[in-house]
Amino acid sequence: MSKSAFSAKVFAVYLFVAGALLATVPNVLLSILFIPQTSEVWIRVIGVIAVMIGIYAWDAATHEAKSFFVTSVYTRCTVFVAFVVFAALGFGSPMIILFGVADLLGGIWTHLALRADARSAQPA
Repeated sequence: MSKSAFSAKVFAVYLFVAGALLATVPNVLLSILFIPQTSEVWIRVIGVIAVMIGIYAWDAATHEAKSFFVTSVYTRCTVFVAFVVFAALGFGSPMIILFGVADLLGGIWTHLALRADARSAQPA
């Protein structure tokens, strides 16, 4: 398994855990992050979507789908920017930035892994 595929599998596991918590017991996770609790269905919808994206990430990692890895670097960094903007505009608790940080760090890891994979594939 390539380093970038491994980073995608770790990202998938993160999405499985976060998504399952949001879908089943969202207020547990929200309270840990000091985000106001909710009874709205949307938080559970986001949890289900997160799990589905996790399935895509797992499958991409299993099949060494480099294009997915590259695209995920850009999208995960964009999530961080969007969450910072949402917090700055007062749309939600600044704690949502923690989710963005997780995506940003994961995106950076995948980027570095892609570079390492490219170096190891070059002939000596």
